[in-house]
Amino acid sequence: MTSDFDIAILGGGPVGQTMALLLAAHAAHPARIALLTATPAPAAAQGDPRVLAMNHGSRMLLEGLSAWPARTAKIDTIHVSQRGRLGRAVIRHDDFDVPALGYVTAYAALHDALSQRLAASGVTVLARGPAHIGQSDATGVEIIQGEERLRAALVVQCDGRARDDVKRDYGQHAVLATARASLPRPGWAWERFTQGGPLALLPHPEIAGGYSVVWCCAPAHAATLQAMDAHDFSVALNAAYGTRMGTLTASGERHVFPLALSMRREQVEGRVVTIGNAAQSLHPVAGQGLNLGLRDAAALSIALSPWQAAPAIPLDGILKRFAESRRTDRWTTAGLTDLMPRAFATGMAPIEHACGAALMALDLSATLRRPLARHLLFGRRA
Repeated sequence: MTSDFDIAILGGGPVGQTMALLLAAHAAHPARIALLTATPAPAAAQGDPRVLAMNHGSRMLLEGLSAWPARTAKIDTIHVSQRGRLGRAVIRHDDFDVPALGYVTAYAALHDALSQRLAASGVTVLARGPAHIGQSDATGVEIIQGEERLRAALVVQCDGRARDDVKRDYGQHAVLATARASLPRPGWAWERFTQGGPLALLPHPEIAGGYSVVWCCAPAHAATLQAMDAHDFSVALNAAYGTRMGTLTASGERHVFPLALSMRREQVEGRVVTIGNAAQSLHPVAGQGLNLGLRDAAALSIALSPWQAAPAIPLDGILKRFAESRRTDRWTTAGLTDLMPRAFATGMAPIEHACGAALMALDLSATLRRPLARHLLFGRRA
């Protein structure tokens, strides 16, 4: 069976769903946009332990699509420090005239909000298993999903790991956990750099006084932390983090994910465009991965809107300009998230003291804080 679509989106995660909604808003016939996903929408988010950090720019984008999740925890203030060294920086939302620096939501909550909007959008959703790109030519691309063969004028690939044109193995795994604080500070998020990797505590969107823990450390240490009972893990967490929020008490399962940088140099190859995790997989420090993927989707939808209105317009120039427009934001964000976890974990005192001095300078100077914070809030435009 052969079906023809104007645009096929591979991947039903948040970036793929957002891409579909953005394109549908400009489409005369939304059914000619296909979203190909391995599993139906409700099943895609079941049991996913992740919480997601979204910046102010992402909130504005999703609210414009009426797809902002119902349950979120606001981040008004971010406290950055390093264990065993001087220096810390505090970044506040009122420094930048925004209602919040960011928000935290459960993966399932975001997925549900996007899925509900998608169901009403008119986009064709094909949940028939993993999709693969087949042969392509100057007029379109073949997609294979199970026993089906589809054809689209343009393919947007959002799922899967990015091709390793640029790669780095950090020698770290992320341990995801949940903990309650005896002295919680509403609206505060904490990023603490240790010699093993960054340790982040984000306000939990569904647990009063709770925090989502993202503890990056050596793989052997991560395995040890995962195997501990709740009491021993709580003891280890308090020893690593300190007493700023009183005592932290962990509960529930812990999940472990390996960490690496993977980036494609080029987002466009013929009639195939890669965005989100298919274009770049980043270290989770500062929570930039999803936000960068959503900016990819927003930029691509803007670039494609003239072609959607007049398909006779050549696509090559449109796609080339899109790729050029994304280069600065992609590489700046990747560079920041690559540098931070490595610089603070060298084990070399002069470098770590220099990092502490940089934190103090950021804390003392709004002039220094502003460009960094604005990039983390909105990304960087070419």
